[in-house]
Amino acid sequence: MLDLLLELDGWLLVGLAVALTFVLAFEFINGFHDTANAVATVIYTKAMPPYLAVFASGVFNFLGVLLGGVGVAYAIVHLLPVELLIDVNTGRGLAMVFSLLAAAIVWNLGTWYFGIPASSSHTLIGSILGVGLANTLLTDVTVSEGVNWQKAADIGISLLFSPLAGFLVAGSIFLGLKLWKPRSSMHSSPQQRKAQIGKKHPPFWNRLILVLSAMGVSFVHGSNDGQKGIGLIMLVLIGIVPAHFALNLDSTAYELDRTRDAAVHLRDFYQRNAGSLAEYLALGKGNGTDLPEKYRCDPKQTEVTLEALMAALDGARVYAELPEQMRVDIRRYLLCLDDSARKVGKLEELSAAEKRDLEKLRKDLRATTEYAPFWVVMAVAMALGLGTMIGWRRVVLTVGEKIGKEGMTYAQGMSAQVTAAMAIGLANLYSLPVSTTHVLSSGVAGSMVANRSGLQGGTVGSILLAWVMTLPAAMGLAAGLYLLANYLFIGN
Repeated sequence: MLDLLLELDGWLLVGLAVALTFVLAFEFINGFHDTANAVATVIYTKAMPPYLAVFASGVFNFLGVLLGGVGVAYAIVHLLPVELLIDVNTGRGLAMVFSLLAAAIVWNLGTWYFGIPASSSHTLIGSILGVGLANTLLTDVTVSEGVNWQKAADIGISLLFSPLAGFLVAGSIFLGLKLWKPRSSMHSSPQQRKAQIGKKHPPFWNRLILVLSAMGVSFVHGSNDGQKGIGLIMLVLIGIVPAHFALNLDSTAYELDRTRDAAVHLRDFYQRNAGSLAEYLALGKGNGTDLPEKYRCDPKQTEVTLEALMAALDGARVYAELPEQMRVDIRRYLLCLDDSARKVGKLEELSAAEKRDLEKLRKDLRATTEYAPFWVVMAVAMALGLGTMIGWRRVVLTVGEKIGKEGMTYAQGMSAQVTAAMAIGLANLYSLPVSTTHVLSSGVAGSMVANRSGLQGGTVGSILLAWVMTLPAAMGLAAGLYLLANYLFIGN
């Protein structure tokens, strides 16, 4: 890394440093913005002292980032159209990153200041969509291609239904606890327990579940939200210094062989299915290894792209041996082949078994492009963990007392937290970003409704308004900033 920094021009080094600072600032703000949701119930129910809860949450957020992988990170990255990912120049890359991060930071800080549990995930995704759409105004890319709409739809469904699931599951768990032990003290609020028997802490088993589930929420939050920061840093690095980060230069000879074999097997796959795919992929109509002068991802260029990729990888043992431009070209080929394979996988002509095989080939193709250096993971983990340790007070009171008309009981806290941990953990398995804020808040609301406590219209209205407004507000902010940056600094 030090060698890379010494090679960069001064202005590029400054741009890289500022861009990385913006990403880490976003993760820091994400930490204290979302931490309250992970520790709100455990603090409000007196299961843990506030500072111990926040410190422990920071540690588990840190561990979640370290151990979470990069699946969610690249789900976020691939919201942008593949053309923007392969052709972005340094100036436009900086404008893209600064615009989406500035928009996300402004909205996150604003909602945190007013104590509204808003979603960092919605904010970031809205910002990325805004940049993608604004880019269509500056290029010949159409609106249909300006965003990876299929990926956006998948993420949108996840963000839409996860709060509803949180509401229903938490309510169901609470009703189960109510039926199981209707007279248990776990159905008391901290204030009621204090008045009844003079104790502020919940019963032992309730306290244990509250603590474990809070740390579980913190861990899966770190895994899910931390990966978003990892994805952003990789966007920065690939956009500004693509020759060094377009591919994983630490890939072994075995991993290069795996990529090469994936290309060979993909070619065989298309030939095996030529009867149904020949027209869609223009099979047999290629022009050798000559790529068009203006190269764009197009399924009809699949054959020629495969040949170009295999020629570039021929004889290579490690990526570091290859010329810098060739590494950039290889990444372009891999992303385009993966994008075309994704589209092919949705065609009705293929059987379910063939589609499963194609998904496995896609995974092998992406093996050396979807990665993150350890220092990136560590930096994001530290930023998120440190951010977690401050700023929690504003939202804890909202979650504990202002969602329902009565204070939260221990059983309600357990129901909401266990639901959030399960929902976010499940989303991590499928590499889908979800909102910790909305899953937990909706879980609390579900438990309140199940208990017939009623909801406070003002607070719930504010949360719903933030939920509805976050996406379009972030899109508008990011799009405006991106267009302004291009006009002022790039000249188009």
